[in-house]
Amino acid sequence: MGTNGNEEVTSLYSLSCRDRRFSKHIHDNVHGNIYLDPVPLMIKVFLEMTFCLLLMQFFLQFVDTEQFQRLRELKQLGLTHMVYPGAVHSRFEHSLGVYWLAGEAVHTVQGHQGSEINIERNDIRTVKLAGLLHDVGHGPFSHLFEREFLPRVLNGSEWSHEDMSVKMIDYIVDAHHIEIDSAILNNVKEMVLASSANASQNTVNEKRFLYDIVANGQNGIDVDKFDYIVRDSRACGLGCNFQFQRLLETMRVMGDEICYRAKDYLTVHKLFATRADLHRTVYTHAKVKAIELMVVDALTLAHGELSISASIQEPAKFWKLDDSILRQIETSDKQELKKARDLVLRIRRRDLYQFCNEFAVPKDKQEHFKDITPQDIVCSQKNGDTPLNEEDISVSTVKINLTRGRSNPLERIMRVITNFR
Repeated sequence: MGTNGNEEVTSLYSLSCRDRRFSKHIHDNVHGNIYLDPVPLMIKVFLEMTFCLLLMQFFLQFVDTEQFQRLRELKQLGLTHMVYPGAVHSRFEHSLGVYWLAGEAVHTVQGHQGSEINIERNDIRTVKLAGLLHDVGHGPFSHLFEREFLPRVLNGSEWSHEDMSVKMIDYIVDAHHIEIDSAILNNVKEMVLASSANASQNTVNEKRFLYDIVANGQNGIDVDKFDYIVRDSRACGLGCNFQFQRLLETMRVMGDEICYRAKDYLTVHKLFATRADLHRTVYTHAKVKAIELMVVDALTLAHGELSISASIQEPAKFWKLDDSILRQIETSDKQELKKARDLVLRIRRRDLYQFCNEFAVPKDKQEHFKDITPQDIVCSQKNGDTPLNEEDISVSTVKINLTRGRSNPLERIMRVITNFR
């Protein structure tokens, strides 16, 4: 009797997830309708054979919090919209997109391999939640906050948005009294950290492939890239030859890793090549870099008055920091913020730092290449040139690769790309 009851409950749950009447849907301009599926909250037994399945919107408990809604105020591409006006999409829709693709990925391998890889309901829920929350600890202005601003004001800070995402997840659970299994919570946090410098190396003993879906630290092929490459290209009005659907539909698990067909080699290459092209033409566009340098200078000048970095270890305060900090500086009447305010006004009036020159270092010369400093440029001035001081110059060193430094990522992936029926 007990076994039949459990089977009935499982059937009811599966039906509820397939029946979209039980789901909250959000229309996305990249993936169409995204469904936030419910999960069982409580099962009550009436008499001997009747079961009542109560559902709760598990994922909505996280989405409908001020901490997650904050992602609406973080533009996915930071200041790029000042050059590409269409690039105003936020980390909110990107996070929903990664949630959806993470679910599609895990359902794909489950559908093709079934009991062979033993994917359970909690595994699916964990991967989808990791996709949903992977950027919840992100700072303002894309990666400028952690890579440019914090190292300047905190002497080489190594703060990362992945670490803050983990802290923010714990904070959301505690602050909103969300009931979640501790094992699921820990696995979600490990998946968020999977491609970061602080990823756990030895804690995952089984189903290692699940940790490569959202943030793949092994070869860089993950649904995070699937989403942002297509979303960023579309927002900037650029064509995109990379089709993630082909990889998503054919992925399989072999040797506890996500694998792809050998004939999809070129599609994998397009993933990395398209990402590199976006870096060249969009993310590191000369005007974008000029504006970023100006914003870093403005934030640095305002830091003493606003203590912008004071909250970076405290989720309860950090969630209140977003892209609006620039507007706060711009509209303030405080004399202490005048220099920062003047810089922001220069950006508004398109009085930008002037791009002077660039030099591409050949691959075979990079190992011995010395980074250029403002002092080097000052010392190289010729007689008769307009004299420049070090404070007049900003040097931006940009490294564009295929995610594996000087190595070809396909060399790592070749071990995983396999023929299968």
